[in-house]
Amino acid sequence: MLALQKLAHGEEDLVLREVPEPTPGPGQVVLDVAAAGICGTDLHIMKDEYRSEPPVTLGHEVAGTIAGLGEGVEGWSLGQRVVTETYFSSCGACRHCRTGRPNLCAQRRSIGSFENGGFARRVLVPATILHALPDALGFPEAALVEPLACVVRGLLELNDISAGDRTVITGPGPIGLLALQVVKAAGGQAVVLGIEADAGRLELARRLGADAVLEVASPELLAATIVETLGGEAEVAIECSGAAPAASLLLQLVAKAGRFIQVGLYGQPVTLDFDQVCYKELRVSGSFATAPSSWYRALALASTGAVSLRDLVGATFALTDWRAAFQAVLARTPGKVLLVP
Repeated sequence: MLALQKLAHGEEDLVLREVPEPTPGPGQVVLDVAAAGICGTDLHIMKDEYRSEPPVTLGHEVAGTIAGLGEGVEGWSLGQRVVTETYFSSCGACRHCRTGRPNLCAQRRSIGSFENGGFARRVLVPATILHALPDALGFPEAALVEPLACVVRGLLELNDISAGDRTVITGPGPIGLLALQVVKAAGGQAVVLGIEADAGRLELARRLGADAVLEVASPELLAATIVETLGGEAEVAIECSGAAPAASLLLQLVAKAGRFIQVGLYGQPVTLDFDQVCYKELRVSGSFATAPSSWYRALALASTGAVSLRDLVGATFALTDWRAAFQAVLARTPGKVLLVP
């Protein structure tokens, strides 16, 4: 079967090549991949800005149907529609694993970076990380459950965004648009910021319920507009762009005694005026991927319609058109760009 792989460190390009089809071992399943989302992390892996273990098939935002069951797998059936968590394995014994945070395990191996992922016709995963898809959630939007679970982790599990919170979000890509919907579903208000090249994404943010969408301008002008829109300064700043200037801007915009939440990844060290954290007595937090609990909340939000994943499905491409798909991501195509192997 064809798979899109990173073959070695130090090479920015990826290679589409023939690889053997996976065979499930004990406790494992093979999925027919219905859709796989292209994440910013995939771009970072391509550029050697995120840890990986080549040769490896990329793709960790995966939805599909069960095509093979290994020995001892119970509770699942062939043809069942599922999404999969990303952790192929973790040690299971460290403090983080034992307290429900396998995302922080030093021995964690994830699909798409250390184990073969979903940019292929089939992918092998442990049965223990599967979640059944509710009937209300179809393909290809189900591939967005993983990024939604990441947002749930950062905004609801680690920060408890709630009704009345005044938020400002930078980065109207898929993560930022999911953050917008999670804030609105929790009863908060949200202003979404982007640059001129984000015009299409900002329009989508408007349709998804943003209280205002604004192109980046001077901090003073933005601050005045945010106060006028939200009825006060932004108490919560949510950085989803993975761009250092956006984080710097949010440190200026967020209110004193507010919260700064980092969701996006930069892929390299950045310089910020972190004295603002002291001057404003800010609470700063970050989130990394998901915990198992994040998936249950994400599926509940998506299946009830509190968060629309269908509205975030952008362009879809065949695996053989992967270069055009990656270019669509780089061109800031509104919504999530997906490969359909």
